[in-house]
Amino acid sequence: MAVTATTSAPRSAATSRTGAAAVTAVLVLLVAGLALVDLTQGTAAVGAAEVWKALTGQADPGDASVVIASRLPRMCAGLLIGTALGIAGFALQAVSRNVLAAPDTLAVNAGAYLALGTAAAFGISLPFLASSGIAFLGGLAAAAVVLGLSGMGAGTVRLVLAGSALMLGLTAVTEGLLLLFPHETEGLYKWNQGSIAQSGFDGVVQMLPFAVVAVTGLLLLSRRVDALALGDDAARGLGVPVRSTRITAVVLAALLSTAAVTLSGPIGFIGLCAPALVRPLARRFRGFTKSRTSLPAAGLVGSALVLGSDVLLRAVIPADTAVMVPTGVVTSLVGAVFLVVLATRVRDTAGAAANDRLRIRSRAVFLTTTAVLVVALIGVVVAAVLVGDAKLLLGDVANWAQGNAGRTITFVLDTRVPRVTAALLAGGALALAGTVVQAVTRNPLAEPGVLGVSGGAALGAVVLVTSVPTIGSWGIAGGAFAGAAVSSLLVFGLAARGGFQQNRLVLVGFGVATATTALISLLIVLTDPFNAAKALTWLSGSTYGRTFGDSLPLAIVLALGLAVAVARRADLDLVSLDEDTPRLLGLDLGRGRLAFLVLGVLLSATAVAAAGTIGFVGLVAPHAARALVGRRHVRVVPVAVLLGALLVCAADLVGRTVIAPAQLGAGLMTAVIGTPYFLYLLVRARR
Repeated sequence: MAVTATTSAPRSAATSRTGAAAVTAVLVLLVAGLALVDLTQGTAAVGAAEVWKALTGQADPGDASVVIASRLPRMCAGLLIGTALGIAGFALQAVSRNVLAAPDTLAVNAGAYLALGTAAAFGISLPFLASSGIAFLGGLAAAAVVLGLSGMGAGTVRLVLAGSALMLGLTAVTEGLLLLFPHETEGLYKWNQGSIAQSGFDGVVQMLPFAVVAVTGLLLLSRRVDALALGDDAARGLGVPVRSTRITAVVLAALLSTAAVTLSGPIGFIGLCAPALVRPLARRFRGFTKSRTSLPAAGLVGSALVLGSDVLLRAVIPADTAVMVPTGVVTSLVGAVFLVVLATRVRDTAGAAANDRLRIRSRAVFLTTTAVLVVALIGVVVAAVLVGDAKLLLGDVANWAQGNAGRTITFVLDTRVPRVTAALLAGGALALAGTVVQAVTRNPLAEPGVLGVSGGAALGAVVLVTSVPTIGSWGIAGGAFAGAAVSSLLVFGLAARGGFQQNRLVLVGFGVATATTALISLLIVLTDPFNAAKALTWLSGSTYGRTFGDSLPLAIVLALGLAVAVARRADLDLVSLDEDTPRLLGLDLGRGRLAFLVLGVLLSATAVAAAGTIGFVGLVAPHAARALVGRRHVRVVPVAVLLGALLVCAADLVGRTVIAPAQLGAGLMTAVIGTPYFLYLLVRARR
């Protein structure tokens, strides 16, 4: 028996190596097949026969030019980008021991986007290699911030939450630059969607050495990376310098990601999906358990995903249209599905959020806080009405209200007062929605924007803005509600299976938000340029051009929401405690939770329809309200609504005055404010 066991082990190892070699060969053949198919696709009538003739030097000059100058560089770029992102994602996941780490979720792409956008906005014209260096520094800085805030390997999901929040903030700043400097940053938005189309081999040739150096470095580092999988203490016991190994691997992965980003723009989620597809192979074939074999496999899978997405895009969409659709939109949709699936399967150790210590504030504290907020809100409203591209006096406003103002003042106030009204109502509605959703899910990180509800509303509204430009405010509100309803059903339906786990809920929402963002980008790229500019301005959370009619649906819904929240304040208190207490006191928890979630979705949808996408208000306002007046919702609701209205109105005022006559949307300003606060909450939860 001992002899049999001894001889069977080498056979098993040999069988595993043979299986790994066979799988690798299949991957190589798959990538080669997709590359050949990709060569035959395009707008020109150049099929497989013409491609073969062009490659062998027998084709007409026109066909040869199409193949050599366009399709072959596109195919080579797809191979390089897929390999780089697949290997980068595998390295990041290995050193962080986090299956959700990737260039996208670590905000590497957002950091590179901001760095390039800043350089372009200031009129700095850089050669291709210098642009790559700028993007590398931006991406590396973003990754360092995320890893520093989350802790390497300290939590499976927290890292992604920190990365997603930082990505939202950096993207908001970059989009602000795009709006402020449209001529200097022309084409940068489309570049950010990710396209592997190339004009010649120059870009591929210049990025190839960087990719080769980074891949070689990771292969040389593979034994140390394998040791990290045993744990930091075990790795140190084996003589592995843990800190320097992690830093080196992250720098090399950032270099790979930057090479891909510089060449094509961000191609979303390849770094997340490729390692996820390689991991099952490692469980089945021992040959893939080592990084030196898994890294190339992840590169092959990444290449197959990029080329497969490009082939699928050109096969499903007519060739003339497919040229305008970036490959990154397709990969982002696929990656969003992957992220949602992983979120539902990954163990969430955070559980449902524990209640904060019960704070009992006196009635005097509540009344004083409310009075201060009311005074502050009145002051901001007055400033918002009087200050702008034209300075006014209170007497001008009084004359306008009585119908006695001149033509110029009437024009200014007819456009300015509806803007202020929309900002006030949107801020209050988003704050109330955040308060309700956080209470129902008992999740301090829950917020309409973070959970993808606002993204779904934005998608529904953008569909109508781009397809029916003349549609009215009620139609946009209806489209926004339909989109928000669909996205919320996905998010809450998937997260409810785990009891609204704290991190899982946010992660599923992030996946849905990613999918809606990709679809919105697709619509903007394909639509008429005038409608695209209109949609981009609206998405920035701008109140520009709003009328009282646009705010009417929001006013009705906010009044209804306030009435329900105040009337059912005791139910909100009970639902926010735990699962058992409401049932013991006779509350139908399922029906009550559903009703409050519908109210939150309705508030978010109408706010998005009236003022565009404004993020983080539903996160910041409820937290600040609970800190000021305690946890009882009879006090939290009015204070949160006042805080939300104050925040959005102030953001809108600053956005349209600080760099006048240019303007920034209120959504961009609130993202800049809300991102640090969200990251602070993550750090506090970690501690």
